[in-house]
Amino acid sequence: MYLQEMKKPVVAVTAQDRMSHVNLSFSACGFLGIYHLGAASALLRHGQRLLRTVKIFAGASAGSLAAAVLLTAPDKLKESKDFLYSFSEDVRKQTLGAVTPRYNFMEYLRGGIESILPFKAHEIAESRLCISITNTKSRENLLVSKFASREELIKVLLASCFIPVYAGIKAVEYKGEKWFDGGFTNSLPILPIGRTITVSPFCGRHNICPEDIGHVDLYLKVAKQDILLSTANLERLNQALFPPSQEQMESIFQDGFEDAVKFLQTENWFE
Repeated sequence: MYLQEMKKPVVAVTAQDRMSHVNLSFSACGFLGIYHLGAASALLRHGQRLLRTVKIFAGASAGSLAAAVLLTAPDKLKESKDFLYSFSEDVRKQTLGAVTPRYNFMEYLRGGIESILPFKAHEIAESRLCISITNTKSRENLLVSKFASREELIKVLLASCFIPVYAGIKAVEYKGEKWFDGGFTNSLPILPIGRTITVSPFCGRHNICPEDIGHVDLYLKVAKQDILLSTANLERLNQALFPPSQEQMESIFQDGFEDAVKFLQTENWFE
């Protein structure tokens, strides 16, 4: 039922395997998911040849939402962007943001997911979408890739986005157990077979990400994601939980678009 937390494959992966089996993974990042939508927009516009080779779309938290949209509803990318803007505005209006008493963060998020995912999203996602979630009791990570129904897919997506206290106090129930944000244990899933192209709004050792200039080359491994120690990344962490203005989010969206274009050009995938 699950793809367990990924370990190194037993057999060696050849260069040919890496070229023929490409995966695309989006990091956990809260409201900086707008960066992912910018990158996804660039991939749809200029990277169709790459997207046709992608076997598995993966993600944690907001990254899982971006992966789900790109795989199951690429025509809803603008609608996803508009939803994120409205969600961010709604959070900004709250006295204490998402943690404002009686503010139902998860209900608002569910509404957006339900409006965007197509009726047969779970069938499209079957064995092609890997969502990172964390077990509340064992604190172990799982990558879920099997979905019996659309509702089950929605539950797993919600579980991957559930930050305890910040998003509520009741973890998401799935398969008789409680789960929370996969970003705590595996914030940027790397698949064991082939090459995994990584996307993150945090500067670090990723294929598509911002580039912070003039910093010491010092990285922190945060839930399996190598992030550069920089003031810009600290600011991004704050923006992930407390969404910036729509003007700033539009700029972040454009950054995601341009960084993805640079990657496509570097890898000779640009169309």
